[in-house]
Amino acid sequence: MIATLSLGQGPAWASAHEKVLFNFDGADGTGPSAGLIFDAAGNLYGTTSSGGANGTGTVFELSPNAHGGRTGTVLYSFGFAPDGVNPMSSLIFDGSGNLYGTTFNGGANYGIVYELSPGNGKWTETILYTFTGGSDGGAPLAGLVFDVAGNLYGTTERGGTYNSYGTVFELTPGNGKWTEKVLHSFGNGTDGRFPVAGVIFDTAGNLFGTTEIGGSHSAGVVFELTPAKSGWKEKIIHTFGSGTDGSLPEAGLTFDGQGNLYGTTHNGGAHNYGSVFELSPTPTGGWTETKLHSFRYDYDGSQPAAGVTLDSLGNVYGTAVEGGAYDYGVAFEISLIHGQWQFTTLHAFGHGKDGAWPYGGVILDSEGNLYGTTDAGGENSDGTGFEITPTP
Repeated sequence: MIATLSLGQGPAWASAHEKVLFNFDGADGTGPSAGLIFDAAGNLYGTTSSGGANGTGTVFELSPNAHGGRTGTVLYSFGFAPDGVNPMSSLIFDGSGNLYGTTFNGGANYGIVYELSPGNGKWTETILYTFTGGSDGGAPLAGLVFDVAGNLYGTTERGGTYNSYGTVFELTPGNGKWTEKVLHSFGNGTDGRFPVAGVIFDTAGNLFGTTEIGGSHSAGVVFELTPAKSGWKEKIIHTFGSGTDGSLPEAGLTFDGQGNLYGTTHNGGAHNYGSVFELSPTPTGGWTETKLHSFRYDYDGSQPAAGVTLDSLGNVYGTAVEGGAYDYGVAFEISLIHGQWQFTTLHAFGHGKDGAWPYGGVILDSEGNLYGTTDAGGENSDGTGFEITPTP
């Protein structure tokens, strides 16, 4: 399976309208810093890093209501050890409607992997794995991905074999429990360090991801992990930080239908405010980088922290956390027009109570509307869920 985020058909964006669908108020969560996902009925699901009944984060659902907004429901409030706290990751569904995610803290102080299962009008948490912070990893920031056999894969920012520089792990179910296996420990030599984002699969079963720092320029890498009889083998396919290249990639990657990878860097680029890039495989087994955009702060935003979403026409959508007209971030589109990549600001956050700091990126529905969250702002300054609708 190719891990793309393409849902919409790709509208012609002449202008756009932003609408706040939900204002978080602390009781239902504070600081929704991760992206959203849809279920088959069009409900949205996500996490808040704090707030809720115990102040340590929530899993929530946003359902359409009669007023054109969304009604928020807290599905689960995280508690105290042995439970996880501070969920920073987005969620995934399995085929039975169960939700899966990670928490950055809690458990044995180094985070957990959890499952939430619906039934009898409530959602029940099962802790699948508790990290120790040692060789098994610790402090998972990112979400998870399934393989076709039902195994889970993810990253930890800390832990591992080499001075706690992070891991890629696999969780395998069996006999009523999940068993963890570290596929790769980062930090050996010029390897990457601190995988803040998660991993995705290509059609051949290889895993791809980023690390925030490390590599030959200490500015981060894009890596590939390939399964082999002797274990998973890592290959660095791009090292950031050379010249006007981007640096410090905090976000994950997205495939298009031709096998090209897309992502963002938090810093670097021509103006040192971050970039959007494409990596294309070459016939000789290498990868070629194309810079789609370098951010300039005041005009178009700065420091993107999330990955990008592609529509069926190849247009690229995302968010930058800061900058823009009001200095609280932007939502953007990048389109290939007459052989050139053209950047468009769809919405600048921070005007009134529309939200601030969109850390989590955006997703598309089947009509071409964009959905996401802001970490702060809104009516209660605790963050928002928003929709951006194209105005042809």
